[in-house]
Amino acid sequence: MALIVHKYGGTSMGSTDRIKNVAKRVAKWHDAGYQIVVVPSAMSGETNRIIGLAKEIMVDPDPRELDMIASTGEQVSVGLLAIALQALGKQAVSYAGWQVPIKTDSSHTKARIASIDDAKVKADLAEGKIVIITGFQGVDELGNITTLGRGGSDTSAVAIAAALKAQECLIYTDVDGVYTTDPRVVSEARKLNTVTFEEMLEMASLGSKVLQIRSVEFAGNYRMPTRVLSSLTDPLMPLAEEIISGTLISFEEDTNMEQATITGIAFNRDEAKLTVFGVPDKPGIAYQILGPIADANIEVDMIIQNQSVDGKTDFTFTVPRGDYNKAMDVLNASVKEHIGAGNIIGDSKVSKVSVVGVGMRSHVGIASQMFRTLSDEGINIQMISTSEIKISVLIDEKYMELAVRALHKAFGLEAA
Repeated sequence: MALIVHKYGGTSMGSTDRIKNVAKRVAKWHDAGYQIVVVPSAMSGETNRIIGLAKEIMVDPDPRELDMIASTGEQVSVGLLAIALQALGKQAVSYAGWQVPIKTDSSHTKARIASIDDAKVKADLAEGKIVIITGFQGVDELGNITTLGRGGSDTSAVAIAAALKAQECLIYTDVDGVYTTDPRVVSEARKLNTVTFEEMLEMASLGSKVLQIRSVEFAGNYRMPTRVLSSLTDPLMPLAEEIISGTLISFEEDTNMEQATITGIAFNRDEAKLTVFGVPDKPGIAYQILGPIADANIEVDMIIQNQSVDGKTDFTFTVPRGDYNKAMDVLNASVKEHIGAGNIIGDSKVSKVSVVGVGMRSHVGIASQMFRTLSDEGINIQMISTSEIKISVLIDEKYMELAVRALHKAFGLEAA
């Protein structure tokens, strides 16, 4: 029997009625002869509520205790789903991450999976049981409960699917697949039937919230076919229809390489830009600027260093908007005097817009078309970064939606 892993998000598990619908869907797959492992998230809003309680007591709680608290949301979900399946006459058993066990490192609140012991799960599946495992969590070598960070249930599901050598990992969400861009910004956005791991990885890293980036990394590393589809459809819809719905994230060599040049337009409002003027142009200066930023646990994205003039240059980089003030404080306190820099300025009202597509490898002129489109709309480009399959630009936040709509039309993404 083929093994399928189902993952359900918080919206799908948001009430007992929705949990009953999940149970009906899972039972349908099981009735069709599939072995099923389910990885649900906590009920929508529950993790925020639990962490909020901790922060009412202490502004900056101990990460170990936060993990202990946050892990309970998924434990409620798996127990309720097991009961719902049992009410339908199915044998179902639930496990917390530490019971499987899903072994992680000890980085509380952002742990990474090290290994998964599949013996207990395989034994249950062999007995015809449906196995339900908490997402988002595991256990370190000292026996402490750990969590994987927000969105970690996607990562858990793909990792479990890889460990069990599943046929496919189905990520059920409140959207029906991956679109060429956000339909709330561009009404003509089109759902993609397939997208490559590389494209999905770029889109996730560039701000697409459909999948957590680490789950896409897992899927690519372990070559695990992963499908994004809707949990809001009729749970008893024909299986033949459901099994090909949504968007399949697959391997480049499995797709037609004459596909559209551009797959999608990604964007991220969560950007801020900082510029350090009068930086000495000498070896090691980038590290002297960005080292303290990294030490403050601030992630840097785009970087530009200007041409040197009279031994001085300007150094510009972007950070998440939520870290803007912290990054500015670090530069003023630990960098400016130390390196003998001039003024430091910043802008917290910028956004990143990107075109993504593996077709770029075999097509020229993508950058010029992108830049011409933005120019025609009177949109100034502040920074540019590229990879083999994406071009990103930093622009004024107020032009972001205009840029996305213009680029979506310019590259013909509304047409199948």
